[in-house]
Amino acid sequence: MRILVVNVNTTQSITDSIGRQAAGAAAPGTEIVPLTPSFGAESVEGNYESYLAAIAVMEAVRAHPEPFDAVIQAGYGEHGREGLQELLDVPVVDITEAAASTAQFLGRSYSVVTSLDRTVPLIEERLHTAGLSARCASVRASGLAVLDLERDEKAAVDAIVEQAAQAVEVDRAEVICLGCGGMSGLTERVERTGVPVVDGVSAAVTIAESLVRLGLTTSKVRTYAPPRPKRFVNWPPSAR
Repeated sequence: MRILVVNVNTTQSITDSIGRQAAGAAAPGTEIVPLTPSFGAESVEGNYESYLAAIAVMEAVRAHPEPFDAVIQAGYGEHGREGLQELLDVPVVDITEAAASTAQFLGRSYSVVTSLDRTVPLIEERLHTAGLSARCASVRASGLAVLDLERDEKAAVDAIVEQAAQAVEVDRAEVICLGCGGMSGLTERVERTGVPVVDGVSAAVTIAESLVRLGLTTSKVRTYAPPRPKRFVNWPPSAR
């Protein structure tokens, strides 16, 4: 089984970290292929960057030369999953939805701890669109930019743990979801809050593997039917 795990930003070190986390969660016989988009922002922290990342991720997947059995979109609260599902028959799993759905098996309510406050609305909208918001106690921001997670890991962990503890004590969350692909690998250190902690990349890998083993594919009846054949003007840009 081969699973593409696509970073939504262009920072290769984050792709490497996501790839390691995915490989650690994968079952024997599953090959993880990490991908970095060829264009886009170094970190994704707003709507403009998210929509650009959606296009970049779709193009990275379309350009991949080898066959694959599933795709994981490794960006929290990002756009583009629906577009990938139109393009592909294989399962497409978004880490936002994977983490939240997994959390609901572990407790009555969950909270998401993410990076900057400006990303909170994007995550809330993605959870609402996916029908996963009813049991979300809160989405909390650590105040750290995505790239800060690499610059000072100790400070990042401390800030994430502080917000996770507030989510448990104040918001009454029973499970914590790590709300950023760049937080992969921090699960054990955040577990000091005393509740289960779900990493979206790991959750997405196990869900994708299950869907492939069950022989399930993306429905093409209506919502995710393939794009209709038509003329595109000056697309892709490299063709101009």
